[in-house]
Amino acid sequence: MEELAGGGIRYHRTTVLPGCEIEVRDEGMGTAHLLAYFPGIREMQEFTGWLGRHMKNVQLSSQRIYVPARILQEEVIGRGGILIPAHIFTPHKSIYGSCSTRMAHLLDLDGIAAVELGLSADTEMAGYISELDRYTILTNSDAHSLPKIGREYNKLALAEPTFAEFRKALAAEDGRSVLANYGLDPRLGKYHRTYCAGRGSILDDSTEAVTERRLYCGSPKIVRGVMDRILDIADRTEPVVPQNRPPYVYQIPLEYIPGLGPKTFRKLIERFGTEMNLLHRVSFDELAEAAGETIARYLTEARNGRLRLITGGGGTYGKVKA
Repeated sequence: MEELAGGGIRYHRTTVLPGCEIEVRDEGMGTAHLLAYFPGIREMQEFTGWLGRHMKNVQLSSQRIYVPARILQEEVIGRGGILIPAHIFTPHKSIYGSCSTRMAHLLDLDGIAAVELGLSADTEMAGYISELDRYTILTNSDAHSLPKIGREYNKLALAEPTFAEFRKALAAEDGRSVLANYGLDPRLGKYHRTYCAGRGSILDDSTEAVTERRLYCGSPKIVRGVMDRILDIADRTEPVVPQNRPPYVYQIPLEYIPGLGPKTFRKLIERFGTEMNLLHRVSFDELAEAAGETIARYLTEARNGRLRLITGGGGTYGKVKA
């Protein structure tokens, strides 16, 4: 591994950006997770030393820090780092999902480099909240298992893969930018719509927000869905997507494709190299030859947005209808 002059650590063909995910909870608000990234090891070590004075265990992931969020923000920026609110809409531990109705209540809006969507939202859904218009959108993967790392990602225009270039891309400076966001179709996200434990079902047949206990059975045991939460706190009746916001490319991971088991999965990866090749590049004829016409049809229909989906919610991922 080699530290780069522009920041970041080169490992073979990959650049690693040192960083961490931190939980905050300001007085009178709920919890939220924030991402902090730094140019190099020295800045990361100094920041970790500061964290150790305000956190019970810096060695564990996503630990609570016992200082106001704006103090954390100042410490990150003061060390040359960038701050990005994580999975901003999820029902648990996010800015809009569980902390507050506006990001400005928690953070200095001028000190935010970008925002991360999370699984159950896309860029159009973010367009319901006007304070997000100024920010670059990221679709990074908050993955808790090895096979899902990199499931969501961004296509970047950079002169070279360094921290300095990444910072420019987030700020859309000097021709650098985020060219595209690749992510799960929000309907497959496990918190897309509201789940009612009383009925044991997901509300997925309405674009109207589910507020308070307004489900058919009146049950208080609900897990609010991302779509419903956004509609509930929106300051617009229709989404507005800024012209400079990059396209959001929907992906249906292979694990969702009916009839595609582990044996076929391994055979396809061995032949075509990566899951992304299969999802976006391999032709129908090649897919049909390798896995049969049924699987090939599912994968090509997924690219065109023609698959029928069962909406996810309440911690359960959505499904592709067979």
